[in-house]
Amino acid sequence: MTDHLPTPPHFSLQPVLEDERVQLIPLKENDFEQLYAVASDPAIWQQHPNKNRYQREVFNTFFEGALQSGGAFLVADKTYGRLAGSTRFYNYDAVENSIFIGYTFYATAYWGTGLNTRVKRLMLDYIFRFAGAVYFHIGAENYRSQKAIEKLGAVKLREEWVAYHGEPDRLNFVYRILNEASK
Repeated sequence: MTDHLPTPPHFSLQPVLEDERVQLIPLKENDFEQLYAVASDPAIWQQHPNKNRYQREVFNTFFEGALQSGGAFLVADKTYGRLAGSTRFYNYDAVENSIFIGYTFYATAYWGTGLNTRVKRLMLDYIFRFAGAVYFHIGAENYRSQKAIEKLGAVKLREEWVAYHGEPDRLNFVYRILNEASK
């Protein structure tokens, strides 16, 4: 995945987004330690394309890519006042009027709680004010994320090898959700 935005968007890639349960906060350089505290659990990465991101050096590369993307967030659980994980917008394409959402991970305590659906809904509701399509790269072995994104109405389009920032290429499926207003 290219982490850079080829064209500067005409909107913010890091707005503060929230509902009554979750808040997406723009990622900053000084967030490394608190985010790594969540990411250091190997169970989080079992189905992800790069399974060793729980290792500090590997996660540091991931974190650098998140900062460079210009669209990364901390995901905060407002109910319990804890950090739940991270996600990001990336690869905005002005010509196609599209963007990707991904690089998402959550502490295992949040799996199956509906938090991911809330986060994706906040992101989609926001970005569909500016984009006609949202794409997702989902690891070929990440069955949990494939099911989750399909529940949101995403359609699998194709398979492709993705180059991650500073990590090996991995096979991913590309999913898409179209903006209802642009159909």
